[in-house]
Amino acid sequence: MKHIIASLLLGLASLGATAPVARAQDGPLRIEITDGVIEPLPYAVPAFVAETGNAAQIAQDIARVVAADLSGTGLFREIPKEAFISNITNFAAPVQFADWKAINAQALITGAVSADGAGNIAVSFRVYDVFAGQELGNGLRFRGTQDGWRRMAHKVADAVYSRITGESGYFDSRVVYVSESGPKNDRKKRLAIMDYDGANLKFLTDSTSIVLAPRFSPTGDRVLYTSYETGFPQVFVLDVGSVTRRVLEAQSGTMSFAPRFSPNGQEVVYSITDGGNTDIYRMNIGTGVRSRLTSAPSIETAPSFSPDGRQIVFESDRSGTQQLYIMPASGGEAKRISFGQGRYGTPVWSPRGDLIAFTKQNKGRFHIGVMRTDGSEERLLTASFLDEGPTWAPNGRVIMFTRETQGATGSASLYSVDVSGRNLKPVRTQGGGSDPSWSPLQE
Repeated sequence: MKHIIASLLLGLASLGATAPVARAQDGPLRIEITDGVIEPLPYAVPAFVAETGNAAQIAQDIARVVAADLSGTGLFREIPKEAFISNITNFAAPVQFADWKAINAQALITGAVSADGAGNIAVSFRVYDVFAGQELGNGLRFRGTQDGWRRMAHKVADAVYSRITGESGYFDSRVVYVSESGPKNDRKKRLAIMDYDGANLKFLTDSTSIVLAPRFSPTGDRVLYTSYETGFPQVFVLDVGSVTRRVLEAQSGTMSFAPRFSPNGQEVVYSITDGGNTDIYRMNIGTGVRSRLTSAPSIETAPSFSPDGRQIVFESDRSGTQQLYIMPASGGEAKRISFGQGRYGTPVWSPRGDLIAFTKQNKGRFHIGVMRTDGSEERLLTASFLDEGPTWAPNGRVIMFTRETQGATGSASLYSVDVSGRNLKPVRTQGGGSDPSWSPLQE
């Protein structure tokens, strides 16, 4: 068991570079740091065993989603079934480790699915360290409805990921974003929600009004966003389950925008423009009581709480250019943390609390980057005509953001990148997309 866990845990803990996984001829897996390049861990996922006749298709589908989740991280490489020497036809039978060693499968995932006549299914799975010849942890069993088979597949993948890396997974999560359609000069925008991999799309608003910057609550049941439906920007709160919404605060003559929840979900921090001045405010959602956190002639916006709720990072042009600052969550003196060339914006604190992601503009290019909370160890993960608006996966390992292409017909799409700068890839959406917000893991 220690072979896989120890090696990948050490590799994932390396922030500046990612490590390839290797194994000596007769020894344990080891980590070799080689310029941030990773050799993914080879693994096998035989088709899950259908324990009842009506579960055959779902068993295959679940195995495929598990494999897609793991391979999509860039940390794992699936061995194709054509290379298999044997298969798993009985979930309870002993594993023939020699057959999987022969094809260099270092991890083996087996599963079984049963279905009853009432639309319910049960999914069992096990994970093995092939070269050690033993199971990683104990087998688990998930139960649910046939309609929820994808969620169960994501839960299996999260458990596998956690056992092999030592970190929590992020597959059983959702993303709320702005879905975009139509020509650039008349683009329609509406809020949409989907699984992290683009499945199970659902629209939350229509396209009659411009919507911006949706943000999940810490429990994933509510979304804050900015809408122009009243003629000027105002913050709304939307219940994801019932798709009902209300204005956070109705005040004539003011504009409110850039909202985010506090870690306990009871408060909101956001910006208000009143009389030409833009400052950051904090409001208790239940009581409606608000307090002003900044008071300066400069523009203060894009606030984001630290995971412990004690501090807020935000962007301000008080120094003459757009930079990042941290202040106590109750307001007060702010400390500048960005000092590189260019302009910084849209900061968001990592769920782990150790990093802040941001958008950087410098020399005509946009970047998604990360830095320590004191501003040190800045690293740029992407470079493009326009990359902006990062959001963190619930485990703090992956960042999703908006990328827009250049030109009169340029479109916006969602992309993701590993925190090390690896595994940059588009996120599947229906049409264009922007302003993503990643949910916590679902309950």
